[in-house]
Amino acid sequence: MAGHNKWSKVKHIKAKEDAKKGKLFTKAVKDIISAAKAGGGNPDTNAALRLAIERAKAVSMPQSNIQRAIDKATGNLQGVHYDEITYEGYGPGGVAVMVECLTDNKNRTVASVRHAFSKNGGSLGESGCVSWMFEKKGVISVPRSEKDEEVMEVAMDNGATDILEFDEVLVIESEPADFDELLKAIEKTGVEILESSVGLVATNEIDVDDQTAEKVEKLIDMLEEIDDVQNVYHNMK
Repeated sequence: MAGHNKWSKVKHIKAKEDAKKGKLFTKAVKDIISAAKAGGGNPDTNAALRLAIERAKAVSMPQSNIQRAIDKATGNLQGVHYDEITYEGYGPGGVAVMVECLTDNKNRTVASVRHAFSKNGGSLGESGCVSWMFEKKGVISVPRSEKDEEVMEVAMDNGATDILEFDEVLVIESEPADFDELLKAIEKTGVEILESSVGLVATNEIDVDDQTAEKVEKLIDMLEEIDDVQNVYHNMK
């Protein structure tokens, strides 16, 4: 019986590790697809894709999975056609939510997205209902360090439009056209790149209380668990 209990614990631990690895793989795939969609499928000319591939390899993702993600984003996956579609809606407290998807079955995807909104106190809206509150920006996040001054100077010299200073990270924004060169310049400083992507940034943020914020976070988590969902953006401050 003791042996059985030990094996049960081992299976439980393995299941937790497999689930954790699965989530890491899912995030890595989405990062690769997002980078390849924005800047093309060649990592030699797409710095964000190269970094996404490096992060995927760091979590032991097989090369075949990496290539499949690139092919999916660039439309080179034989026998399957993927459509890009963005859904808009409102979360709890009137928080605006944008959901970018890449899908081979729109009916399946919209049903999953609608279910996530309704289950978490939100509602799926019409096209254009919240998109006016967002604009496309290049976003690069790096940890705070003794290189802060150097990083900020390099960023401003290479197309950064804004630098947001938080306790633990610097968030550097740029126009999409300047993103790749800016990313390459920041890389040369030797600082770690935590996140790098071209995506939507809220131009009209709103404050919510802690209880509402928790509900919005549950909605975002559920949306991000949908396989077809690539990115989720919101305007919660």
